[in-house]
Amino acid sequence: MKSAYELAMERLSKTAPAVKVTAAQKKQLAELDSKYAAKIAERELFLKDELAKAAARVDFEAYEQLEKQIGSERKTLRAELEEKKQQVRLAGKK
Repeated sequence: MKSAYELAMERLSKTAPAVKVTAAQKKQLAELDSKYAAKIAERELFLKDELAKAAARVDFEAYEQLEKQIGSERKTLRAELEEKKQQVRLAGKK
């Protein structure tokens, strides 16, 4: 007898079959991950330096603004990464 999980997975695979990713696509996806990890780290380093300067000046408003900016930029870059990864995956279907 199959569990509810197994039945749900069967129905899911019928409606949205798993996408097969080629070796070339895997390489592109890995390159995108690496590139965006570097972009995120670069922005965080820059903004953390600015955070330190704001803390030294005891400028709490600027500090909060920079913290929000770090989160916002990280979120934006991750969304951009996922969009590009999806384009790579869809390119394999054509």
